[in-house]
Amino acid sequence: MEFGIDAIDYYLPKIALKISSLAERRNIIPAKLEKGLGLKFMSLPDVNEDTASMAANALLKLIDNNKIDPTTIGRIYMGTESALDASKPTATYALAPVEKILATSYGERCFKNCDVLDMTFACIGAVDALENCLDWVRCSPSRKAIVIASDTAKYELESPGEYTQGAGAVAMLIGSDPSIISFKSSIGISMKHVSDFFKPRRRLNNTFLKTKNTSIQDLTNSNKEKLELYFEEPVFDGQYSNECYQNRITEALDHFKKQEEIDFIEDWNHLIFHLPYSFQGRRMMVDIWINWMKEKNIINVLESEIGSLESMEFKDWRKAASKSNLYKKFVQNKIQDGEIASGYIGNMYTASIFMSLISLLYSNFKKEKDIANQNIGFISYGSGSKSKIFEGKICKNWKSKISHLNIFENLEERKIIDFKTYEKLHNGGINKSIYNHNNIVLDKIDNRENKIGFRHYKRN
Repeated sequence: MEFGIDAIDYYLPKIALKISSLAERRNIIPAKLEKGLGLKFMSLPDVNEDTASMAANALLKLIDNNKIDPTTIGRIYMGTESALDASKPTATYALAPVEKILATSYGERCFKNCDVLDMTFACIGAVDALENCLDWVRCSPSRKAIVIASDTAKYELESPGEYTQGAGAVAMLIGSDPSIISFKSSIGISMKHVSDFFKPRRRLNNTFLKTKNTSIQDLTNSNKEKLELYFEEPVFDGQYSNECYQNRITEALDHFKKQEEIDFIEDWNHLIFHLPYSFQGRRMMVDIWINWMKEKNIINVLESEIGSLESMEFKDWRKAASKSNLYKKFVQNKIQDGEIASGYIGNMYTASIFMSLISLLYSNFKKEKDIANQNIGFISYGSGSKSKIFEGKICKNWKSKISHLNIFENLEERKIIDFKTYEKLHNGGINKSIYNHNNIVLDKIDNRENKIGFRHYKRN
């Protein structure tokens, strides 16, 4: 029996910033971002949108568009690194408005017997949730689970990560005899404790604040000596993170190969990645692809185009390999379709790899290509750091389950904001939503006694 993704849907914010607008204001040549990294737009959550509201909208679309009975879902696991609470799962916030909307059709508390939680490991958290739910369904094939990935990738203004920002959510129905993707049970894993990217609690003490003629008590009406602060913007080292990304996926691929006899070049028709930016996968794969060519004893085919390795410095030879027609063909045939949506959205953290899957499937649907029974190599990464490599086969009924997604059409319908509005939004200087729609939004954040900080959501 096969197990995998039976249905998939997504939600993206309705506003976006054009990358060229950002580039011009940051004195970056636009082509460096557009042609070099594949970036065109970044999706931005509106004033009344957050991790939970995006997750809720993706979940509701999944249920409505696929006529899913929510009372049959035994598990909803959410991967996120943009959690709204250090105790209460963000997934519970997301389920509450959906449950209320579905009450007229399925009765009160349709998720009453559903196990719900968040899973966190940077950008790989939703892959962890997927693996966990697959194992749970394999134990009893009548079970059904939903995996949600929802995140906001936010970086400090003028930081080197600013142009990779993005936001959105993806929701997937997991079960037996799936219609979209069936997965092998083998998973290649690599983990190493590193500091490439993290979001720490940061502390201010009264000594520092007194130099500003204020105190923690003035700020919080509390007698605490130290104040812990949390910032959505991470501490990160982009170059080091790229190195960790490449090292982890290399090690995870080796681990996968110990479990499966496989020729990666021949056996994987498509590769999809966690994409911090659109072209990350193709840029990270150059050295791995070269090693694959060596393993197959066909490196001479590449050398016949660019010259032998012995004839030049490795750095120059590698650069020539990355620009070779042979590698360009590899990218075009196996990677390119999964990159398209990312270029118009930006980094979605945990949802990135699954949006790459949507991009691959919908691109081939639009081109009227039948890719049933073709194999996909899933190459995931989460900072901190971990990679998981796994394989899925496209099912025969895949077209019927993704034809409604309209991802490229929907990307064209967003409101494009100007740079001044973007900066004000980033800094919390806008109080009224920019785009009015009838989706689930954040209604208010409570300030009543014993309710301070609790979030309430509603459908607009």
